[in-house]
Amino acid sequence: MTQQKLRWGVLGCADIAIRKVIPGMQKSQKNSVIALASRSQEKAAATAARLGIARAYGSYEELLRDPDVDAVYIPLPNHLHKEWTIRAAQAGKHVLCEKPIALSAAEAREMVEACANRGVLLAEAFMYRHHPRYERIVQLVRNGEIGAIRGIHATFTFNNAADLGNVRYRRDWGGGSLYDVGCYPISAARLILGDEPVAATAVGFTSSQHDDVDMMVSGLVEFPKRIGLTFDCAMWAAPRNTLEILGSDGRIEVVNAFVGEDMSIQVITPRGERVEAFPSFDPYTLQADDFAEAVLTGAPLRFQPVDAIANMRVIDACLQSMASCQRIEIAK
Repeated sequence: MTQQKLRWGVLGCADIAIRKVIPGMQKSQKNSVIALASRSQEKAAATAARLGIARAYGSYEELLRDPDVDAVYIPLPNHLHKEWTIRAAQAGKHVLCEKPIALSAAEAREMVEACANRGVLLAEAFMYRHHPRYERIVQLVRNGEIGAIRGIHATFTFNNAADLGNVRYRRDWGGGSLYDVGCYPISAARLILGDEPVAATAVGFTSSQHDDVDMMVSGLVEFPKRIGLTFDCAMWAAPRNTLEILGSDGRIEVVNAFVGEDMSIQVITPRGERVEAFPSFDPYTLQADDFAEAVLTGAPLRFQPVDAIANMRVIDACLQSMASCQRIEIAK
């Protein structure tokens, strides 16, 4: 008999897991969250009870030993992504790892190879990519709706700098705005253009109050055909998350490009302006459904893990540029 649902275990009680990813999975017809682990048995038990999860473990190792768990979701701090992805793969579990997948392209490559060697799937958790509006955006661009692409501008900024204990402000834990939110504009531009960047230049500032992580970064990512992505990302600025794709004959604007309730896009051409709305699908449910489809049916992953390596190459270049005040070429 074909298995009906993918059975998940979650490593950790991170806010994104509790508020978004687990509820999204629980809405799905293809997924079931059966286990939750924390470094504290008490915390795991309390959180699992609140979310209606049957099994609670007081260590990540215990969860990985559960034979009923098919796949794990890893929302741990960034510096732990590599270790626990590899340990999950060694335990025979498929892995959905929170973005950014790692702290460097080299780490991401190790993770991809470890999963491939054990025959398990690995995906990076960019939930926004799974919503149908991005399929539509790519279709409009490919069909020439706004003419030749001249440039992309994207933003993802917020301000929680007062929360000094936040893991985003731990340098050794992979803190900083590029890792946390700058990864979104970079991944979106790569998706929309269907190409890989050739160079990056980035400027920004750090804060001694926040362990000298990058608090805001503005960047230029150069793509083939001299198309540029300009972006800014911040954890100490007014909130925005926007996307504009500028063409020779029009533009596409997305107000809530990566998070938010409004899932519409605005298309502006010489023929007029229109808003295209989409059903209010939960992108976290769609992300889990796409992953489950690949595991349960053998269909290819919607976004292959090598895509995560490519995204990390760009982040590596931006961080290097910011530190050196130089334009950095991106090797393929």
